[in-house]
Amino acid sequence: MRKLLTLATALSASALASAAFVNQSQAEELTLCWAAWDPANALVELSKDFTAESGTDMKFEFVPWTSYADRFLNELNSQGSLCDLIIGDSQWIGGSAENGHYVKLNDFFEAEGISMDDFLEPTVYGYSTWPKGTPNYWALPAMGDALGWVYRKDWFEKPELQAEFKEKYGRDLAPPKTWTELKDIAEFFQGRDVDGKTVYGAAIFTERGSEGITMGVTAALYAWGFEYETEPGTYAMEGAVNSADAVAALEFYKELYDCCTPPGYSDAYMQEGLDAFKSGQVAMMMNWFAFWPGMYKDENVGGDKIGFFVNPQEKVPASTLGGQGISVVAYSDKQDTALEYIKWFAKPEVQKKWAALGGVSTAKSVLLDPDFPNSAPYAADFLVAMGQVKDFWQEPAFAELMQAMQKRVHDYVVADQGTAQEALDKLIEDWTETFEDEGKL
Repeated sequence: MRKLLTLATALSASALASAAFVNQSQAEELTLCWAAWDPANALVELSKDFTAESGTDMKFEFVPWTSYADRFLNELNSQGSLCDLIIGDSQWIGGSAENGHYVKLNDFFEAEGISMDDFLEPTVYGYSTWPKGTPNYWALPAMGDALGWVYRKDWFEKPELQAEFKEKYGRDLAPPKTWTELKDIAEFFQGRDVDGKTVYGAAIFTERGSEGITMGVTAALYAWGFEYETEPGTYAMEGAVNSADAVAALEFYKELYDCCTPPGYSDAYMQEGLDAFKSGQVAMMMNWFAFWPGMYKDENVGGDKIGFFVNPQEKVPASTLGGQGISVVAYSDKQDTALEYIKWFAKPEVQKKWAALGGVSTAKSVLLDPDFPNSAPYAADFLVAMGQVKDFWQEPAFAELMQAMQKRVHDYVVADQGTAQEALDKLIEDWTETFEDEGKL
């Protein structure tokens, strides 16, 4: 009898083990696609909580920013099944909605009690809605971001430099409030010897291949009051895209490039700027707020050595929008599970932990907390920037629109071809042709 019981017990244990193996092999698995950078690493850490709560394993497909758009737009356009969830750029929202790449989230949000009112309005508008200005949601705001600036505070505070600057410009050497002031500071530092090393004024975006120089140029254009259309929704660009203020802003950006950037800085974007700043080459750098946590922790140039400032205005306060929303890919066969991840990610307690790990939440429960402005040296500036953001076209043809602007402004600013007026006039011609092909004109 004991042998029979032992045998029965063994068989039962074997059956349980087999069942466990089957359950484990059938465990749901989601793949989330994004860019390869520090916040993505924070998301991997955060998502361990989702796996613990749901039993769903998370895989991640991260690619460098320089190939991020090409890689994942090709994946979406080919209706590929690699990504169940995707954190896609704000400019993708129009094409992804109209071409059926993303699952519309309105019914899901309503059923689960997820309110877009719980997230900062500019990020809902920029990351989630299409058509613009309508309550049609294709993403949950995931990663808030805007263009900002970092500077060498320790250099600015050197008494001898403060005295020389004040004698020359009649004001204190301090973070600039206008682009004109920024250029003065950049010129002041260009080619100067600081701590026994030749340094340069500013690292700005000049990259041609993806979106870099457009993101940099628009930081200036928006500060001069640039608009894409004379009236929103009309695609009427003459007198807006090539206005006198737009021409002046583009000319200014070229002057800044010519006078005050490091040698050979003709095709630079995020990483090149970080490298220039971390190696002590430049006094100031434009880049995205998302990099500031890592920059502040940098052993060589972080901590008390640096300070941060919002994109300067010239005629109006404005900042270039960065950041992304998270969407469920329509070609995934695991949409229900992917939606569960969205539901989990939207929870206030998850958003709070997301921010603590190094992500940038746009949940009001995080950003409007009275303690948030003092949570980091750049936190208060981030709130200002996110309240004044402007974005590039979010049209379905945005990639073609972006390529045209990349070419026109790079040809003028870096390659020294033609005038600013000619560059913007030609840009209108390019964009007009695109919108005519799209049936918008």
